[in-house]
Amino acid sequence: MRRRAAVQRKVPCLFVTEPFKVLATETITGKALEADIYNAIPTEKVDGTCCYVTTYKGQPYLWARLDRKPNKQAEKRFKRFLYSLEDCKEFVWNVEEDFKPVPDTWIPAKDIEFSNGNPLPDENGHMPGWVPVEKNSKQYCWHSSVVNYEAEIALVLKHHADPGLLEISPVPLSEILEQTLELIGTNINANPYGLGSKKQPVHLLVPHGAFEIKNPPTLTQNDILSWFEGCNEGKVEGIVWHCHDGCLIKLHRHHLGLQWPLEETYLNSQPVVITFNRTKYDCDFEPKSLFHHFSNLDGQRFDRLKDIKFDA
Repeated sequence: MRRRAAVQRKVPCLFVTEPFKVLATETITGKALEADIYNAIPTEKVDGTCCYVTTYKGQPYLWARLDRKPNKQAEKRFKRFLYSLEDCKEFVWNVEEDFKPVPDTWIPAKDIEFSNGNPLPDENGHMPGWVPVEKNSKQYCWHSSVVNYEAEIALVLKHHADPGLLEISPVPLSEILEQTLELIGTNINANPYGLGSKKQPVHLLVPHGAFEIKNPPTLTQNDILSWFEGCNEGKVEGIVWHCHDGCLIKLHRHHLGLQWPLEETYLNSQPVVITFNRTKYDCDFEPKSLFHHFSNLDGQRFDRLKDIKFDA
């Protein structure tokens, strides 16, 4: 898999947005222009929850996104400051007292700034960070369903070598070390891709930047609107541009006043093949696990991603 830039902080919008509003103007931001947006690689923005693979307990682990947020009193002060529009001065945080506690295992995201050894909040007053997903975690049960730490593998959705075909296969966690991915599926963000069911949930990891857009629109608002509304490849949540300097720039359908989710999406309507040779692994997969179910589908092909079903 081609490695793209990791998502370690909030990704800025392609167009300038007005304060406290979602809708974008037609003006491309200075940040996007500085990052050479016209030569960036456009990829599908996948609708899920952000994850990260890095080392924990001496082995590669999946980590869930957990932003450290201000407590009620600090949040009130911060909102008063924002609405006062006092651009001439900076809001001053007391990092030790203004923020809610986080687990001892929490780590700050890589790209956030530090002062006197303490991580600093971003422009939204949050400290992006991560917590490790333990085996059989109740809080992060859907995260833990896509990793097997005994075999050191993760269930990943990516492009197959054949054009126009997706593939679900186990990938060694060591191969996606220091990458960020999107967890999608039945119990994530109201399941926009229609995967699985309440009785048999299906969840998968998608590496960020995995799905490059073949026929992207030009970088004008009218062309992007036409692309979202007028072609099959545009039936996506949004676009994330991967710039050559490592910068990421995004545009969500909501920025243009367009609906999401859709009844049919580009991702869930593509054919997919399952590649899972369980003889490569020394461990026994638990009978109810996704690894067991997908290993039983080895070699099977489905006309659409959302058609995947396990035998009862």
